[in-house]
Amino acid sequence: MCSPSSSSSSRHSNLQCFLDCTTPTVRSHLLPKTCFRDPKDPWRLLDKEPVEYFTLKDLWDSYDEWSAYGVGVPVLLKSGESVVQYYVPYLSAIQIYTNNSVAIPRSTSEDSESEKLSRSLSNDSNRSWDATSEDSSSGQEGYSLVRGHRHGHLYLEYEETLSPFLRTTFMHKVNKLAQDYPGMMTFKSVDLSPLSWMAVAWYPIYQIPTIRYVRDLSTGFLTFHKLSLSVQDTDTISTGEGEHVHASHAWVSRGDCKGDGTRSISLPPFGLETYKMQGTLWMNPETADKDRMASLRKAAASWLKQLKARHHDFSYFNTRS
Repeated sequence: MCSPSSSSSSRHSNLQCFLDCTTPTVRSHLLPKTCFRDPKDPWRLLDKEPVEYFTLKDLWDSYDEWSAYGVGVPVLLKSGESVVQYYVPYLSAIQIYTNNSVAIPRSTSEDSESEKLSRSLSNDSNRSWDATSEDSSSGQEGYSLVRGHRHGHLYLEYEETLSPFLRTTFMHKVNKLAQDYPGMMTFKSVDLSPLSWMAVAWYPIYQIPTIRYVRDLSTGFLTFHKLSLSVQDTDTISTGEGEHVHASHAWVSRGDCKGDGTRSISLPPFGLETYKMQGTLWMNPETADKDRMASLRKAAASWLKQLKARHHDFSYFNTRS
């Protein structure tokens, strides 16, 4: 965990502490070398070296404890005091594109009105997320070249529009969606299009010790994570045991901190937006925080624009950042 004591106060970054603490880390698996994908075409397999992947189930499991208890983020105040601010995650939005057309079972559960509006996969007349094709004919495979990749087949899309006070926890939402979309628990990252992604909304719940009248402790965050390990969009970094690497790419590979020989994959956010960030608590002028924040915000906006994606939380955060 990031700690204010790990660096001098003049160079300490509360923003980087938040990113470190809320970055999911999952177990790394290896595909046989006959299953390596062509860097120019992620859907074609080549006979090359093994490639790392993670499972979506492992990714959801990494949010389990955070969803129940929150995740503690050490924050260094201007006074020199240190507090641990706890944040709870909510699934804000998700799009999963696969390399094969997958039959979607008809929902047998009673969905809320907001969920019915958010899930428009089977409704060709309401495809606000889908930029795969201008032709909405259901009998054709729609592909769009974005960043040189085939878009893939839309398997699942979800956009949360409820007030934070009315939302269910991250894991509850994932498990509920998985009832109708079982691939959420069985897909591997290599099964997904490079355009598969999710956004996680982080809201503060309490701090230890309790500190009053510090405005920026009420700041909320919206992080964007890719769900596919695309060769062209990633940078594999082998590090020393337990060493943390910061990267602007979709994922990094590193040795497991427990030293048991296993490897893990971290998925730092490629995009970020904030809510109620009023002061300078999170951005230290003595660090690269300002540039990092600007870059992550620009990346999030660009990503949504390229996909022609409507995202309620991003729009709401953006007008109040």
